[in-house]
Amino acid sequence: MPAINIEDLSEKDKLKMEVEQLRKEAKLKRQPVSKCSEEIKNYIEERSGEDPLVKGIPEDRNPFKEKGGCIIA
Repeated sequence: MPAINIEDLSEKDKLKMEVEQLRKEAKLKRQPVSKCSEEIKNYIEERSGEDPLVKGIPEDRNPFKEKGGCIIA
């Protein structure tokens, strides 16, 4: 599908596109934020033990660990 330059469309065509988009959005299944946030929280908590940002990286497998020290003379 080629790209459409909105500025080149008539006002009627712009409104038709907007109505089409609104119809698509109206068909989407919606859920309350309270339910979605609870599911996201559970997902994160279940996987937090595997997350290196939470758990940390073992020293022997840390690719960013400094290999040697700096000596100032």
